[in-house]
Amino acid sequence: MRLFRNSLFFFSALFLFSCDTNTIYKAHEDIKDGLWYVSNSPTFKVEVRDTMQQFNLYYLIRNSMDYPYYNLYLTHRIYDPDGNFVAGNLEEVYLSDEITGKPKGNGLGDLFDHKFLFRKNFSFPKPGIYTITMGQSMRQNPLPSIISVGLSVEKRGAKTGM
Repeated sequence: MRLFRNSLFFFSALFLFSCDTNTIYKAHEDIKDGLWYVSNSPTFKVEVRDTMQQFNLYYLIRNSMDYPYYNLYLTHRIYDPDGNFVAGNLEEVYLSDEITGKPKGNGLGDLFDHKFLFRKNFSFPKPGIYTITMGQSMRQNPLPSIISVGLSVEKRGAKTGM
């Protein structure tokens, strides 16, 4: 029976990971003690080889049930391999329903994972390693109950799992 369970787990994991061939980059950064300071701007390094390919870029947010707001203001800045500013913006994302307070995203226990599109059909101007920074722009500093933030870069047309 134990062999069957281990085999089932292995093949399930293999299936889940093999379905994500369109993702060229995915990473998370844990937020120490769940307190996201304005001065903490997680940085992600993305290697881009194909400048003809269009990509969708996503914020990956994990929060606990104790998060005090229904929304979250996020900023991002994209820098090319030479350090030149390419793009940036401020977005509002919704972690829970504004009226009911019901959490959105995928939950397990009191943790919820969210995936928010912030750049659609984005083309990187030249090959190389791009730097993408993320920050929170809420009025509370530090912002409590944010467990981790991340970035996913996927080829256009990729199906998302969240």
